[in-house]
Amino acid sequence: MNHPVGPRTDPDEVRARILEVAEAHFRRIGYHKTSVADIASELGMSRANVYRFFSSRDAINESICRQVVNEVADIAVAIARTNVPALEKLDRLLTAVHQHNKTKLIKERSMHDLIVAALRENRAVIKAHVERMLEILEAIIREGTEAGELKVEDPAEAARAVNAAFTPFFHPILIEHCVQHGEDTEAGLRTQIRFDLKALGKSN
Repeated sequence: MNHPVGPRTDPDEVRARILEVAEAHFRRIGYHKTSVADIASELGMSRANVYRFFSSRDAINESICRQVVNEVADIAVAIARTNVPALEKLDRLLTAVHQHNKTKLIKERSMHDLIVAALRENRAVIKAHVERMLEILEAIIREGTEAGELKVEDPAEAARAVNAAFTPFFHPILIEHCVQHGEDTEAGLRTQIRFDLKALGKSN
């Protein structure tokens, strides 16, 4: 399917089309096999014209990577905004993030590989995503503490502790390792959730 871009097309629309075509190629043949020439050809553009909107191939990769990790953050935000107790929000969030990342590995391998590459290259987009997720966790924990549901002295520290505890269930490389070795990630996730929620909740 061609996506021709005319000379008078709005720059933001052109950027969006470039990313749309690039992502379609990534999903079809993998990000590592997709060239800027492939993207430009489908858009009826020259490579030089693509570079007017993205300074490098890495910039395209990073933009698509940002879109993929934003899917996770959007899930977390939606759960954080629900009208349920903080402990239930944390349970839902931790479960949803794990299942989303595991689904990426199983059903969208090319996108999984893109995120893995970004992690290994320590890209800024990944750092920003981690910070955003920490902020969401902290907000939920703070809300629960102020409501008297949780017993936490420092919500920011608690958020970092929760994030660290769930790294094996969030991190794409670690999830892939577990799946390859036939480990039951769902059972491990439930055990870790029970432990953490008990630690955060007010004791009877």
